[in-house]
Amino acid sequence: MQRNVLDEINHNKMSRYQWFVILICIFLNVIDGFDVMVMAFTAPSVSAEWALSGAQIGILLSAGLFGMAAGSIFLAPLADKIGRRFLILICLIVSGLSMSACALVQNHMMLAILRFITGVGVGGILASSNVLASEYANVRWRSLAVSLMSTGYGIGATLGGVLTFFLIEHLGWRSVFLAGGMTTLIMFAFALWLLPESLDYLLAKKPARALENTNTILQRMQLQHLQELPEYAQVEQQKGSDIAKLFRGHQGFQTLCLWFAFFLVMFGFYFVMSWTPKILIAMGMSPDQGVSTGILISIGGIFGAAIIGLLASRIKIFYALSLFLGSTALCIFLFVAVSSQVSIALLVGLLLGTLINGCVAGLYSISPTIYEAEIRSRGVGYAIGFGRIGAILSPTIAGLFLDQGMKPQHLYAYYGIVFILAIFLILILGKAVYRHQKTQNYSLNTSI
Repeated sequence: MQRNVLDEINHNKMSRYQWFVILICIFLNVIDGFDVMVMAFTAPSVSAEWALSGAQIGILLSAGLFGMAAGSIFLAPLADKIGRRFLILICLIVSGLSMSACALVQNHMMLAILRFITGVGVGGILASSNVLASEYANVRWRSLAVSLMSTGYGIGATLGGVLTFFLIEHLGWRSVFLAGGMTTLIMFAFALWLLPESLDYLLAKKPARALENTNTILQRMQLQHLQELPEYAQVEQQKGSDIAKLFRGHQGFQTLCLWFAFFLVMFGFYFVMSWTPKILIAMGMSPDQGVSTGILISIGGIFGAAIIGLLASRIKIFYALSLFLGSTALCIFLFVAVSSQVSIALLVGLLLGTLINGCVAGLYSISPTIYEAEIRSRGVGYAIGFGRIGAILSPTIAGLFLDQGMKPQHLYAYYGIVFILAIFLILILGKAVYRHQKTQNYSLNTSI
């Protein structure tokens, strides 16, 4: 009887090496958080130097998000063909060089182009590291592992804000991009040295030296070596295009539910992250108080991702995520109600950041579990890319409504409804996934 290595990993205790790989993925995700916020933090200085209009600043703010969507949709799927590790290394080089080059530009269009290229690399890193963290975790701790990876976003956003204020004051806005680029290239060196390839990929695709690399990883995980690579029915190549595989049979319904859940959650998340400080200032807070609330929301994200992961180790991740989505909607309504009381608003802002970032982390935890190894990076990448479309549209749509005279309180209420709609999609998706798992288990038992 052949050994089922993936089944052993799923049901054995987590080794120190597995947690180490997840820690590397957390650091990779720090780049995402830093890159998303770096343009927002440097925008006033960039605008002042080049006398930019609001539309030109909007292009700079959107360029990185467009790049991330493109990276998730077009670049991340390559990981299923060339390996998760190799694609992450390529994306780190692309992101590091393009972010460093931002320090040398002389006009806003060149900066926008480089921001797009950086976003492409970050999009590829995010989707691939998300899959890698999921694949190295066992069943019990998988949701926590991917959620912990998502804490990197909050860490990157928070550190980016603190670092930006210091560097701009002493060295100018260009130094912020240079620092980010150099940090990314240093991360490339560490990943080249320490980041392993996905076992799921090695067993599914069987690239050159697959057996040797697999045994090296198994040794680090304190598992027995393999004499030969096993054959798994679930990783055999299927006919049809890679995109078509995402919509074959039951997979199509699950894919659509996941895509639109990502769209709705990202739509609400980027509204809160992008507009909250400005709206609070318009509602009577001072600029410093508005910015402080924005930073607290980022800090809350560090805790939210970990909390939903721990909760998912006790109850099913789909139910944990639904609980977070409902709580986020209620917190948004409460946030508007207490905005006139600064001290209470700051506390609610911290809670909102915890909940809303937990929602994103929960989606990242779910997405790898519904796809086989052969199409996992493509499935996750497309879902994140579809979500990024919501991220791109959200701030623009909010701005249009505000320009038309809509009160901020009403706008927040509408965005709260977005999270309520997402609950239904997640519950429907969870029901479909669990029904399919029961069918698979029944088929397996009757065939033994």
